[in-house]
Amino acid sequence: MPLIDTAIRKAKPTDKVQRLFDVGGLYLEIAKTGGKWCCHRR
Repeated sequence: MPLIDTAIRKAKPTDKVQRLFDVGGLYLEIAKTGGKWCCHRR
């Protein structure tokens, strides 16, 4: 399932670092402080 804009906007920080994965190796990392970074697995 691809990461869609709605899922990214609704993602909220928790007490742990979260990762939302895409089928193509892309993932969104959400820090405890609320920062969001897109990363790609090699």
